[in-house]
Amino acid sequence: MIPRPDLLDERSPDGIEVVQLTDEPDVPSCHVYMEAHVFTPDSRRIVLHRGADPHGHSNRNPEHRYLLCDLEDTCRLTPLTEEQGATGMAVSPDGRWLYYFVDETQPGEGQLALKRVGLDGTGRETLMVVDGPLSGTGLRPSRAYPHATVRTDGRRLAEPVFLGDGRTAHQPPFGLMVFDLAKATVELVLHGPSWCNIHAQYSRSTDVAHAHDILVQENHGNVTDASGHRQRYTGDLGADIHVIRDDGTHLRDLPWGRDGNEHCQGHQCWRGCTTWAITSTARRDPPQWELIEGRAVEHQGHIGSRSQGAIRNDLSCWFPTPGFSHFGVTADGRRMITDCEPFAEGGRIFLASLGKPGEEPIQEFAYLLSPRAKDTKTTHIHPFPSPDGTMAFFNSDESGVLQAYMVTGIDRVSP
Repeated sequence: MIPRPDLLDERSPDGIEVVQLTDEPDVPSCHVYMEAHVFTPDSRRIVLHRGADPHGHSNRNPEHRYLLCDLEDTCRLTPLTEEQGATGMAVSPDGRWLYYFVDETQPGEGQLALKRVGLDGTGRETLMVVDGPLSGTGLRPSRAYPHATVRTDGRRLAEPVFLGDGRTAHQPPFGLMVFDLAKATVELVLHGPSWCNIHAQYSRSTDVAHAHDILVQENHGNVTDASGHRQRYTGDLGADIHVIRDDGTHLRDLPWGRDGNEHCQGHQCWRGCTTWAITSTARRDPPQWELIEGRAVEHQGHIGSRSQGAIRNDLSCWFPTPGFSHFGVTADGRRMITDCEPFAEGGRIFLASLGKPGEEPIQEFAYLLSPRAKDTKTTHIHPFPSPDGTMAFFNSDESGVLQAYMVTGIDRVSP
């Protein structure tokens, strides 16, 4: 941990401090992702990764490790994995385990092992190995997604994968696997060519009626080669965001995008433990990136913002020219950490206070700092808060190498 008061400026509020969590000069490190399950429930420990990029695509790098960062012990870093191919991580809701996959697959062959290890480094075990077609499908998983998602009761884990055979180039399928962690079984709950970037996120709700819900992204019109590499992310109308139960039933729609003007930018997350979700949208006319809140309605045919009976709440409506891209929300759903344009100037990170779900826009807004990223297009500062709202986290290459950073004291800032 290195104190970095130099990253604060005259606009930064009093009482916050910045520390650099990683500092190897020859190995890039960063946070896993804004919506990933990286925290223990007390917000005192976080998992990040070494030898990685902000989208986690370096899992085959022999330098790659998942690291436990103990925020109460001078941010001490301890490796949790050593296997090459470690990917698809998720911390269990009780904070006891790190679940992860060891991906030794190629399209149509190889094996994918689901493992777990205690956050104290003990009890490592392999829970299940998938080395053939998924039951009843004839489809083999490969190219595991960089992060998984776990149900709030800790009984299910969902992981997106590629399902192509490596030879068929025309619309190869992707899908979402759901593992029963106690029974060591797996079920493919959705699949098809448009599920190439699912961003699966279990609801954080402890209400049984909603705990089975998974937020998923569907990339209509994407173009993918035979190996599962995306050549085009979406067609003209952009992505569609849905909610689906973890048994593959009850598909619902979020009222965002797909109207010819508004497009889902590609990042969305649940508003804490509520049934509301927030996305960033790219609008053509006028050109701006907005923050839109919504709640799922019954499936109506991939029509996005035109979905009947939906509530849309423009959180950024009072900004003259909103420019939001990536963000995260506290567990209580009341505060948000977000980036904001101009990104070309090293990026900017803000703290926002949220109003009544579904009704009120952002109430207050406070500048925190600039990460001073040299190349925000490749660095992806990806800011997000700790669940308890006392800390914020971001990436930056301001030192010349991608590293992970933390801001403390944000609970004392009044936007």
